[in-house]
Amino acid sequence: MSVPAPSSSTTPAEGLDSTRFAQHLSQRAYLPAWWLEAKKAAWNQFTALPLPSRTDETWRFSDLKGLDLAGFTLPEDPALRIPNHITFPETAEIVFSNRQVVAHSTVPAELAARGVIFAPLDEALREHGDLVRSYFQKHPANLGSEKFVALNTALTATGAFLYVPADVEIALPFVVQHTLTGQNVAAFPHTLVVLGPRAKATLVEFFVSGGATSERQLVSGVNDLHAAEGAQLTYIGAQHWSRETLAFQINSIAAERDARVLSLNLHLGGRQARHESHSRLLGPGAHSEMLALTVADGDREFDQRTLQTHVAPHTTSNLLYKNALLDTAKTIFSGLIIVEPDAQKTDAYQKNRNLMLSDEAEAHSLPGLEIQANDVKCSHGSTSARIDAEQEFYLQARGIAPTAARRLLVTAFFEEVLNKLENEDVHAALTALIASRFQA
Repeated sequence: MSVPAPSSSTTPAEGLDSTRFAQHLSQRAYLPAWWLEAKKAAWNQFTALPLPSRTDETWRFSDLKGLDLAGFTLPEDPALRIPNHITFPETAEIVFSNRQVVAHSTVPAELAARGVIFAPLDEALREHGDLVRSYFQKHPANLGSEKFVALNTALTATGAFLYVPADVEIALPFVVQHTLTGQNVAAFPHTLVVLGPRAKATLVEFFVSGGATSERQLVSGVNDLHAAEGAQLTYIGAQHWSRETLAFQINSIAAERDARVLSLNLHLGGRQARHESHSRLLGPGAHSEMLALTVADGDREFDQRTLQTHVAPHTTSNLLYKNALLDTAKTIFSGLIIVEPDAQKTDAYQKNRNLMLSDEAEAHSLPGLEIQANDVKCSHGSTSARIDAEQEFYLQARGIAPTAARRLLVTAFFEEVLNKLENEDVHAALTALIASRFQA
């Protein structure tokens, strides 16, 4: 990937207050009126909602003291240094740096002629406003981070819109990269993916800090993923934020009749990172594969909240979240399967597996079921276990350093999830990204 060096300016950025919001709104006066009104309503919601408290069940076990939003700013300048993601064959890509588009390759002409749209969110709002409006936050967030979703809507300036019309199948993935650089800066990416009936596409999204690992940053990101009848959507999100980043990522998945959605989220960075994912099975035959991999070290906290909602009969879902924990890190998994009364013949599964690489690490797991139909097959489970001591000894006895041995064992532990990816190049890229976390 080649990224041109952006020009520099010295426009200051204020804190995240009403004055800064008004400035943000005025900078986007050229966008549709409905969008500006949605931003105003979201800002009012953000200011009205309290921060989570220890009595909130959806924040059970979370470190609420770390939810400090004071002192963050909106950067106006793109960073001069933008890390390259691990490259692989792609259809097109968009690169953001500090809320600015710094690279955008166009969709191949033959796909554009068939109606495929891949554009930064602001451009999509200008040129395809009605289409964006039809799907933007069509299914609201409801797993505890409503305040941070409202902040995303109010202040989002970066994000991608991917639209693939009916019967268009695209083999190579689309790629989006979000880079945040600077001390006390904030970003609010929002990605919207819409696949028409029987369409097929993959979107890979990278979230990365571009500066020092000690930079304090705030990120609140949202993804809306929609798969129409018979569509096949693969979404992959890989984040490697700085060690001092407070990160929220909220995924909303909607699958219509016979649609198949696979979402995989890789978590490697952040001081405190919360990921919420709600999958809705809306039509008979719909299937959702919800996957996540996390490497937690130091004193980091990774908080995962999921919901699989089966609305229609003959729907299936499978969830597999794997965490590797080192040092004094903490993970939280809280997942619920809901089967509504009309969702007979549901087949749903949920599993959280934790690989404990330290006696001081802490893993909380809270799987659950809420069944309102009488002809279903649903199950859930959770396991936490240490690395097999014999395996670890075997590797070190053959001259493999402890860090390298852990990398090999964690990679093997994660392979069950990575093997679910059809694209071998993306599989290799994620494996290399995981391996980079264990480099000295």
